[in-house]
Amino acid sequence: MNKLCRILPKKIISTCYQIQTNNYAAPGSKVTLGKGVTSKKVASSNKIIHPVEKDTNKLVTYVCGSNYLKEGEDIKLKPDSEYPDWLWTIPLTPPRLEDMDPNTKQYWRRLRKLGLQNNNLKRKFR
Repeated sequence: MNKLCRILPKKIISTCYQIQTNNYAAPGSKVTLGKGVTSKKVASSNKIIHPVEKDTNKLVTYVCGSNYLKEGEDIKLKPDSEYPDWLWTIPLTPPRLEDMDPNTKQYWRRLRKLGLQNNNLKRKFR
């Protein structure tokens, strides 16, 4: 950090400004992930492009990307009988507004969210 100081003529107060320099990685640099896997940083933004697993056998037997450490391996999937029964009854989509009770707080939150999304969509196409 560099300091830039000056003394104001009419005041006996000296003001110091700190110039902060950012030491970011160079654009297009490589980032090392766990297990020797490297990924690229996109030059135009701070997004990291992760490599995609293409081995179908590994995709079926492991939870790819679950190990973020440098050592070890990804979590191995178990048979369906070893997981609890409630896991298979979780709804994968949110309930429709018509199916919800209007006397609940969740109904009004969902209605507000849908209204905001509708207004944003209208504003986008003006």
